[in-house]
Amino acid sequence: MAHVTKRTRILLAAALLAGLAGCGTSNHPEGAAPVKKAAVPEPAAAPAGLPGMPPPLDPHDVYAADRPNRLSPVVKNFPSRVYVPNTNSNTVSVIDPTTYQVVETIPVGAQPQHVVPSWDMKTLWVNNDRGHTLTPIDPATGVAGKPVEVHDPYNLYFTPNGKYAIVMASLDRELVFRDPHTMARKKSVPVSCYGVNHADFSADGRYFVVSCEFSGELLKVDTEKMEVIGQQKLPFDGAMPQDVKISPDGKTFYIADMMAHGMWVLDGEKFTTPTLLPTGKGCHGLYISRDSREMYVSNRGEGTVSVFDFGQNKLTKKWKLPNGGSPDMGGVSADGKVLWLSGRYDSEVYAIDTTTGKQLARIPVGSGPHGLAVYPQPGRYSLGHTGIFR
Repeated sequence: MAHVTKRTRILLAAALLAGLAGCGTSNHPEGAAPVKKAAVPEPAAAPAGLPGMPPPLDPHDVYAADRPNRLSPVVKNFPSRVYVPNTNSNTVSVIDPTTYQVVETIPVGAQPQHVVPSWDMKTLWVNNDRGHTLTPIDPATGVAGKPVEVHDPYNLYFTPNGKYAIVMASLDRELVFRDPHTMARKKSVPVSCYGVNHADFSADGRYFVVSCEFSGELLKVDTEKMEVIGQQKLPFDGAMPQDVKISPDGKTFYIADMMAHGMWVLDGEKFTTPTLLPTGKGCHGLYISRDSREMYVSNRGEGTVSVFDFGQNKLTKKWKLPNGGSPDMGGVSADGKVLWLSGRYDSEVYAIDTTTGKQLARIPVGSGPHGLAVYPQPGRYSLGHTGIFR
């Protein structure tokens, strides 16, 4: 027993020394290297948005501000109208959407292509492409102001922070950054593609994707640096890309192509070769529903509208205009119930029920109606074209 007792005393002493060592400032034996704790990775910070851009209302939906009738205080008292630029008539037809009647015809410059809401939503700019002017219209009164000289303004966009207007100078082969109010030239960016046409911005506003209609190419442009940072040829012989829209979650760009008869589906961040989703002959305009669930796709060459469901990631419906037609550019009513499209080759405008696809009206206008604007629309600011609102 004495032997056992002595062994027990030794074990107890060792345990006591170990306990005292544990109360010290070091947890490792003398002379041994400290044991490093595993580093806990910092959570990845979301990329900062374009400086000066209003923060998104919903990080998962770039169109969250566009809900039915959510009109900004800036536009809430504007009369509801549809402004139709008639390219061959050099006029803008003004439609009262409650009566489906043309209530005024405004003379403008040569070949008006699009009616574009300004970033601050206070002005509508008529793009007189061959007249080399922009005609301002006051949407509160419907009165046109003095034209502003701007060369080759085929289309017009605004940076998400409102700092610049961007003129798509199609035949000049330039992206021209201008003062958003005076339209004074700030920087011209020559491009090697032909026919810069339509665009849309990334969710963070840091870049935008541009379609080049006549050379079948896409550009990726850094918004802040005002530089082309990517360019690619579409994988279709004779491609003719048109309208561009980003998905509500900001992950995918869709580019209508009137010769490939469908939409190109593009990863904007990677800017890799897109895939084609066939929709119909002459795929041309892309418009988002007020609940961000669907996109209306006008197929100008066959007189139809395809409906794409974002959640299901597929086309779910196709609406055919009675007696055909040439549905082109347009927009969705403030309440989301009516899709308005110009009939490019038929001197008419179509009003289409967004629930049933039924044609509500077919309204005669001038010759060559193109980029019509429904106004006012919900949203906090405009990115341009016929009304891209965030």
